[in-house]
Amino acid sequence: PLTPEEIVDDVLACAEAGATVFHIHVRDEAGAPVHRRDLYERTFGPLRDKAPELVLCATTSSRVDPSPQARIAGLELDHALRPDMASLTLGSFNFPRSVSNNPPAAIVGLLETMAELGIRPELEVFELGMVNTLWSLAEQGLILDPPVVNILLGSNGSAPAFVGDLARIVDRLPPQAEWAAAGIGIFQRPMVIAAAIMDGNVRTGLEDNPRGPADGARSNVAAVRQAVAAAALAGRTVATAAETRARFGLAPVTAP
Repeated sequence: PLTPEEIVDDVLACAEAGATVFHIHVRDEAGAPVHRRDLYERTFGPLRDKAPELVLCATTSSRVDPSPQARIAGLELDHALRPDMASLTLGSFNFPRSVSNNPPAAIVGLLETMAELGIRPELEVFELGMVNTLWSLAEQGLILDPPVVNILLGSNGSAPAFVGDLARIVDRLPPQAEWAAAGIGIFQRPMVIAAAIMDGNVRTGLEDNPRGPADGARSNVAAVRQAVAAAALAGRTVATAAETRARFGLAPVTAP
């Protein structure tokens, strides 16, 4: 999905399949990733109208535009459209063809902006050193409990996607953290299964694995269904949006 309308339809379909948290990127008319307020408004507005209980998470990726003002374009929306969460990578590292540039001052600035706007950070961890940063930021009072952490493994330039690496990172997290595992590319499926077995949450979808599930259609819905199936095999139930909000320390949705 590229346009706001396509993203809205895809989110609603994935919610029907069992997903509750949606990490959103927007794209311009040529299909290129961009930080643009109007595109976020056209995406978040219909979702707030049609499914207000869903947890919306805007990207603050430096790979789109590293300037601080650009990175908060999806956060500084009118209160009714503001996302519940925003992604924040806790350090800099190399992707195969680009750099995720997150200097310490930029991380602190983004956390302070999120706090001012009432947006909870979705903390992205790509290697063990970023967990040390998490602890330091928490000690400074910049991260509230529970820390909500996505552990993304398997990209060149970051920690590999072995179960042992995932277990080591999870073991170093604050005990109250709500964590999810994600695998990049071909490692998506094993990390989904590992997270389900290890009592974690799951991040999945085409952003991390554009080829889609190995045994399903190339779609976000197929990826969500695979995660739901892994949860069932592990004897676990999939959280409702209300349960997710409670676990993540987010405000419940009240009737208008």
